[in-house]
Amino acid sequence: MPPASSLTRRALGPLLAGASLLVSAMSAVAGPEVYTGTLSNLAADGYDVVAFHREGRALRGDPRFTHRWKDAVWRFASANARDAFAADPARYAPAYGGHCSWAAAQGYRASGDPRHWRIVAGRLHFNYDARVHRTWLADAESLIAAADRKWPSILAQ
Repeated sequence: MPPASSLTRRALGPLLAGASLLVSAMSAVAGPEVYTGTLSNLAADGYDVVAFHREGRALRGDPRFTHRWKDAVWRFASANARDAFAADPARYAPAYGGHCSWAAAQGYRASGDPRHWRIVAGRLHFNYDARVHRTWLADAESLIAAADRKWPSILAQ
């Protein structure tokens, strides 16, 4: 009979290999370009991103009016808003895929909350929460510049 340490290595080998594959698979999907939340493919938490631009307010999208873009489902309050987004998604989509703009300026991804938003120079920005949003608003222009520089490398991670 082989020593116990040999049995342990043989028993744990396949388990460790499986865990390694799981970690690799998770890291491949851990950083999607568009923030959709955990176990969801719904962008902007179901808010109509066109409404932020056109109506100046957060408005929940309707499940009847959806568009798929960048591996996410986007909801809209009307067919007109959906069609506008489909024609020019880059115009309406939130900066940094809806991830927190402040976090992007710091060099990492964090969830963006559509309830904490602002349009700056025509771009929709979300932030993690009210406190982070206030901090971001105090120096939005330089934080946007920092996030714009860092976002390509954040996406590559």
